[in-house]
Amino acid sequence: MNERQAKVIEAAKKSFSMFGYKATTVDQIAKIAGVGKGTIYTYFSNKEELLQAIVRTLVSEMRETADNAVEPDKSFSENLHKGIYGILIYRKEHALLLKLADEVREIGTQAAKDALQQFENEVVNYIKKRLDVAIEKGKYTDCHTELVAFVMYKTYISLVVDWEKNHEPLSNEEVLLFVKQYFLNRLEY
Repeated sequence: MNERQAKVIEAAKKSFSMFGYKATTVDQIAKIAGVGKGTIYTYFSNKEELLQAIVRTLVSEMRETADNAVEPDKSFSENLHKGIYGILIYRKEHALLLKLADEVREIGTQAAKDALQQFENEVVNYIKKRLDVAIEKGKYTDCHTELVAFVMYKTYISLVVDWEKNHEPLSNEEVLLFVKQYFLNRLEY
């Protein structure tokens, strides 16, 4: 990726975060990036393709966040928790993801729905792969790893994001205890 393309992506990220996907125009992105509108179309055929490129970047950052949370001296369960928890904190604090979620709730923009679905699919796949490895190593019983990964992810969202809407936030340790008790301990040999 060259410098101009990176500027366009960063400008689009900024504009989508501030105004939402639907309200952002290619003209706004060009103005923020300090390039002509035609430059954007040199790299991306439309606004949706630009959003997809941004989501790929977010997914890469999410994976890096989760991988960096792993500590070799910790158990698989603790590392899986640290990775998922890190992903949720990333999701919760990332302005673009929050804005896209708001836009989906408020007006149901399809491109925003698709972007969030792509992000969620990648998170579930990340968890699934970790569970598959644990099963291969004989640490967990065989299970439908994609389904377990999906339920775990949704549980984490409920505990880390949704719970806080009406309650005091749960600590990292409280979330880990809950997930171990209801998921991980049931899968361990």
